[in-house]
Amino acid sequence: MALPFFYKEDITAASEKIILDEDSSKHIVQVLRMQNGEQLQLTNGKGDLFTCTIADNNRKRCTVTIVEKSETKNLKSKISIAISLLKNNTRFEWFLEKATEIGVTEIIPLICERTEKTAFKFERMKSILVSAMLQSQQCWLPVLNEPTKFAALIKQPVEGQKFIAHCEENKKENLIDKIMQQKELNASKVLPTGKNLGWALICIGPEGDFTKQEIEMALQNDFTPVSLGNTRLRTETAGMVAAALLRLV
Repeated sequence: MALPFFYKEDITAASEKIILDEDSSKHIVQVLRMQNGEQLQLTNGKGDLFTCTIADNNRKRCTVTIVEKSETKNLKSKISIAISLLKNNTRFEWFLEKATEIGVTEIIPLICERTEKTAFKFERMKSILVSAMLQSQQCWLPVLNEPTKFAALIKQPVEGQKFIAHCEENKKENLIDKIMQQKELNASKVLPTGKNLGWALICIGPEGDFTKQEIEMALQNDFTPVSLGNTRLRTETAGMVAAALLRLV
C-alpha cells in the first residue's frame, strides 16, 4: 500500500527534520490518525521525493524526520500551455487539474481581446495544481504564471515549437500530424538548427476564439496555426486535448 503523500515547497536535499503546516498536520494526525514512528512521503514539487518518519504527531505542527531521499526524473518534453482565462472559474479549475494529471510543465493564463474575466486567485489555483499532483502521485508541480497579455506572450523568446490553435478557416495543420513529424525527427536525431523539439508552447483562445488581429500577430511571430480536430471545442477541453497530444512526444 502506498504511503500517504504530501507537499512541502521548501524542502531541500540538506533538510533532515521538517515541520509541516497546520493543514497537513491536521490531516495526518486527526484524519489519518497516524502515530509517531509511522512513515509518509513528501515532495517539494521539484522532482524530489522524501520518505519520512513521524517524530512528533502534533496536530498543528507535525514533525517528521527524513530517512530516504530520491529524485524523480522529469519527462524529457516540456509542455507550456498558454490558455485564456474563463468567465466560469470552475471550468478553468477543471483544466488546471487535468493538465497537471497529464503532466504539463507550465501553465500561462492568457488575457486576450475576448477574455471576459481577468480576475485570478493565484493561491487557490496553485492549490488545485498541488492537489492534482499529489492525487496523480507525481513529484513535479507545473509552473503557474501570473496572467499574461497575449500580445506580450507571443513576443517572448521560445527555443521550442510555437503553436496557436484557433477556429478560423485559415490554412492550418493538424497538431497530431506535427507531433508525428516531431517523433520522426527525434528518432532520426536530425534536429532543426536553433530549435528544441523537446519544448512546445501552444496558445488556446477564449470563448469566441482569438481575433483575426491576434492570429495575424501570432503568425508574424513564427507561431504555427494548428487544428485540434474536426469539432469545435470549449477552451478548457481544447487545452486538455492539446496537453494530451503533446505528451505523446
